[in-house]
Amino acid sequence: MRIDLEPRAARSPTLEVLAPVAALILAMLIGGVVIAALGRSPVEAFKVYFIAPVSDLWSLQKLAVKASPLVLIAVGLSFCYRAKLWNIGAEGQYIAGALLGGWLAIATHDGAYQGLLGVWWILPAMLALGGLGGLLYAMIPALLRVSLGVSEILTSLMLVYVAQFGLDYMVRGPWRDPHGYNFPQTVSFDDPATLPLLVPGAGLHAGVLVSLAAVLIAAVVFSRTLFGYEVRLVGSAPKAARFAGFSDRRLTILVFAISGALAGLAGLAEVSGQIGKLQPEISPPPGYGFTAIIVAFLGRLNPVGILIAGVVLAMTYLGGETAQIALKLPVDMTRAFQGILLMSVLAADVFTRYRLRLSFARRA
Repeated sequence: MRIDLEPRAARSPTLEVLAPVAALILAMLIGGVVIAALGRSPVEAFKVYFIAPVSDLWSLQKLAVKASPLVLIAVGLSFCYRAKLWNIGAEGQYIAGALLGGWLAIATHDGAYQGLLGVWWILPAMLALGGLGGLLYAMIPALLRVSLGVSEILTSLMLVYVAQFGLDYMVRGPWRDPHGYNFPQTVSFDDPATLPLLVPGAGLHAGVLVSLAAVLIAAVVFSRTLFGYEVRLVGSAPKAARFAGFSDRRLTILVFAISGALAGLAGLAEVSGQIGKLQPEISPPPGYGFTAIIVAFLGRLNPVGILIAGVVLAMTYLGGETAQIALKLPVDMTRAFQGILLMSVLAADVFTRYRLRLSFARRA
């Protein structure tokens, strides 16, 4: 018996919609088997993972905060992936944005460099620097690709480790809080350098609105603008795009710039709105930048789908923290589930493009 994958003549819109749902169900079934093998109840575990994060108003606010960076980064990645350009280094761009924007918060700490302008300009400037930091860091793999033909997959991924070590060096060395009892962290950001809270006393900050705005703008760009059409055309039919006069080089620079800027903005929003300082780890393992890749594909590279997928993945983060306490499940279970989900999404995507065919060869 031989198993073949036969290309489908046309991709079914119904399969396109059902594929991520099927992938999530499959991942839950596999995860349930693993949880049962660990001697825990899969039903209780998935209640903790998917019901508890939406059980009350406080949990919903935490869910929105956790989903915000995932959605913002994934929206940026969707520009690259729709153009068939593989930015795997969003985690590094996320860190670069946090570093550059965080630098201004440190430089203006305790009223330094405020001068006659007051403090109103600090937060807008930090947001701009956060986006700029991610953009500049994303330009490294983009320029290497268009000028030397270097794989953007390798360069963007390797640059993640450079950014991580850079952040670690700065918070342990030049930027370490001298009054922080030797902990590897910077000074806490002043109020003018922190994102305002939407609900006093809750943790829901204005970065959530930035993510929602990014979803809305991306949806309009993809569906209503020439640039969105160019991204789709270059990704699906590069020869036709070149014939129409669209430049691969220019588009590569633009989509990497958008992707890096949104990742950097997410990094700045996390340290300014949630953490309040720089420290060696500013996103939970395996990192928002890597998890956002799953979010992008689970959402089918559609901004609205990404918003829904971001909420689902944020549930696994919050649920994993609760499951570690309530059910004594290992913290790595969350990472394992996210990996299973990614493989399920990729498998579901294969079956939307190909049809499984069994061939029985006859003996001579």
